[in-house]
Amino acid sequence: MGTNDNLDNLVRSGGLKLEPYDTKECAGLIRSAADRLRDAHNSTLSYASRFDLGYNAAHALALAAMRLMGYRSDRRYLVFQCLPHTIALDKVQVRLFALCHERRNLAEYEGYMDIDEPLLKELLANTEALHLLVQKAMTP
Repeated sequence: MGTNDNLDNLVRSGGLKLEPYDTKECAGLIRSAADRLRDAHNSTLSYASRFDLGYNAAHALALAAMRLMGYRSDRRYLVFQCLPHTIALDKVQVRLFALCHERRNLAEYEGYMDIDEPLLKELLANTEALHLLVQKAMTP
């Protein structure tokens, strides 16, 4: 379990919880993300399905990165915001995931989905990169 002042501040404020990581849980999150990411590349699926699969793959990987550090959050957006501290992800990539989170919420809660193929392409490419980083962090 790693330590990080920024993450520890979120624990104190109630945004995160300390919880020892579980290797099986993290492996399951990574496996689920890989399956979803592979399916998100299937161009025979609708845009909405591909976006949902890509977003959920990114979320599973961001959660795995957080869990590997010994933290947990009940807030979906926090796992993305914490990526610079859990896996040293670039802030530009974090902003992309935050935008995708906003778009996911619009689709999920308001029924609005704007078809944006370039955004989907960026989401999938950045999720692939995140996948490699999390896999590397998982390897002893």
